[in-house]
This record gives sequence, C-alpha cells and structure tokens, in this order.
Amino acid sequence: MTHSFALHVPDVVLEPEPLDPARIVSGTPEVTGRVVWESDDGRRLRGVWQITPGTVTDTEADELFVVVSGSATIEVEGGRTFTVGPGDLAVLREGDRTTWTVHETLRKVYAINR
Repeated sequence: MTHSFALHVPDVVLEPEPLDPARIVSGTPEVTGRVVWESDDGRRLRGVWQITPGTVTDTEADELFVVVSGSATIEVEGGRTFTVGPGDLAVLREGDRTTWTVHETLRKVYAINR
C-alpha cells in the first residue's frame, strides 16, 4: 500500500505462517499473519500477527507491538519477563532471544524495522 489507510484489526484475515518445529517448546501453537504495509526497500514492515496457545522460542527483530487480544508471558534471555494482554505495548530489541508462553490466542499489530 502506498497510501494512508485504516483497518479494523479484529477483522483482518490472516494467512498461515510456517513455524519451525524446532522452536516449539510445548503445545501445538499455530501462527498466522499479514503484512499490511512494507517500505519500498523492505526494511520497515507493519502488520497483524497471531499465535495460538503453546510455548515457542524466537530471536527478535527491532519491533514495537500492541496486543489486541489474548495474552502471553515473554521471557527475554538475560533480561526481563513480562506478561502482555489487550492494550499493552511492548518493545523488543533486535537479537533478543525470547520464550513466548501464549496463554490465550494472542493477536498483535506490529512495526518492525530491519
């Protein structure tokens, strides 16, 4: 999209995203998402992302996100552990190694800078 826009996030249709089985710690989490805007150089992404209950590991990008629904506890290796839910804003630093324990299906909107 090259123009300004608005979306009702709960209604955004998401598409399955592959989840490396090696990242799954417990449960059978499934990930879906949709990039709603990407810069011409591909370095900035804006989108909607969702994950079902379970526990997964990740290495993060430079990301700011706001939780729309659901909840999760995010443990940052060598750093803080925090729980996020609807209305919470979080910032993850590029390279953070995290463990996400998703309690209820979590949907977030995000801004990633690469």
